[in-house]
Amino acid sequence: MILFSELSRRRIRSVSSLIKVGRTEPVMVLRVDKEKGYIDLSKRRVSEEDIQACEERYNKSKLVHSIMRHVAETLDIDLEELYVKIGWPLYRKYGHAFEAFKIIVTDPDSVLNTLTCEVKKPGPDGQEVTEVVPAVTEEVKDVLVKNIRRRMTPQPLKIRADIEMKCFQFDGVLHIKEAMRKAEAAGNDDCPVKIKLVAPPLYVLTTQTLDKEQGITILSKAIAACTEAIEHHKGKLVVKEQPRAVSERDDKLLAEHMAKLRNDNEEVSGDEDSEEEEDTGMGEVDVENAGHGIME
Repeated sequence: MILFSELSRRRIRSVSSLIKVGRTEPVMVLRVDKEKGYIDLSKRRVSEEDIQACEERYNKSKLVHSIMRHVAETLDIDLEELYVKIGWPLYRKYGHAFEAFKIIVTDPDSVLNTLTCEVKKPGPDGQEVTEVVPAVTEEVKDVLVKNIRRRMTPQPLKIRADIEMKCFQFDGVLHIKEAMRKAEAAGNDDCPVKIKLVAPPLYVLTTQTLDKEQGITILSKAIAACTEAIEHHKGKLVVKEQPRAVSERDDKLLAEHMAKLRNDNEEVSGDEDSEEEEDTGMGEVDVENAGHGIME
C-alpha cells in the first residue's frame, strides 16, 4: 500500500487527483513485511527519469509477454515452460528479452539456436543420464518467429530539418537549385534526402530510415553540403529547426501550412472586371449625332 505521506511532495487537496483504483503507477518499494503480508510503497520518491525508464521497461515486458502467451496458446503448451526454455534465458543473456526479439526479426537462428536445456533420460545401465538438447523445437521456432516479425517489424522514421536559404546574386535561383542538388546528393539508398520549398526562403529537408541516429547524421551532412554550395555564391543558409524525428501530426501541420501559403499567393479574382467597367463607363452615346448637334 502507498502511505499517505508518500503520495506527493506538495500539499494534497484531493487524493483522488493523484491516485485512482485500477491505474498503473510507477512506485518505489520502501519495505516488505512478510509476516503481515504488507508492501509499503512510495510515489513521491520516484523521479521523472525513473518514471520514464520504468514505463519503457514495462511496455517492453508487456509486449514480450503478449508474444509468449500467444505462442503458448497457439501450440497449447504451458506458458511457464515456454519461459523456462526461452524467455528467462533470453532475459539473462541480453538483459531483456525485448532486445533478443529485435535480433530475431532479422536473424532468428543466431539467437534461438544457442538456447539449450537439460533433459534426463534413462541410460543403458538403467540410471538417469542428463543430455543437453536444443530448447526450441522447429514448431515452436516457426510460430515464435512469425509472431515476433508480425508484432515487432520496425516502421521507418521520418527525419526533418527546416532551413532558410537566400541568394541575391545574379542567377541566384540557379545557385539555390544547385545547392538543393548538393543536399540531395548527400543521401544514400538507405536514407534518401529530399528538399522541398515551403515558401521563399523556407525549405524543408526530409528522409526516411529505420535508424534514427543515421537519419539525423545524413540530414546534418546534407545541410553542411547545401551551406557550402550556397555560400560559395555569396548566399546564406540559416538552420531554423535541427534534424529531428517527426510524427504524422507534424507532417499534417506542414501540409496545411503549405496549402495556406499557396492560397495566399493565388491571384485574387475580380481584377478582370475593371476593364469591363471602363468600357461601359460612357454608356450608349451616339457620337455621330452628338457631333452634328454641336456643329449646328
